[in-house]
Amino acid sequence: MAAKKKSYGFDRIINLILAIIPITNIILGIVKRVQFKSYIGAILNFFLAPVFYVVDLITVILNDEIWLLA
Repeated sequence: MAAKKKSYGFDRIINLILAIIPITNIILGIVKRVQFKSYIGAILNFFLAPVFYVVDLITVILNDEIWLLA
């Protein structure tokens, strides 16, 4: 059985707090994509940070996971 891709690896409330803060959202989004071996997603997250900030925030609020390019 495959493990579910949790957003940042913490409880839901802590994940929401980390997702709301822009700096932690961007840094942890890059780290999580590198952990999933999605290097293209990590590079795009670095250069398109505002877009990925909004998308990651929405996906963490709705599903408590990061799924775009991860």
